[in-house]
Amino acid sequence: MIKKLLIIFSVIIFLIVAANTVSAQCAICAKTVAQMGDKPAKGFNSGIVYLMTIPYIAIGVIGYRWWKHNR
Repeated sequence: MIKKLLIIFSVIIFLIVAANTVSAQCAICAKTVAQMGDKPAKGFNSGIVYLMTIPYIAIGVIGYRWWKHNR
């Protein structure tokens, strides 16, 4: 049980650290946002990462609840 929690905690910490370095812009978006400056580009990138992670979290929660119910 402790080993499982340690693995889950390690993955969560890794994802939090990796989220700061992820570049989630396509080439067209990167060019457009680069013209606006550095601060708006970072905000735009953070917004894309946020919008990208929400469906994965929702699917993970649904899958976990389904797995827990059928176990």
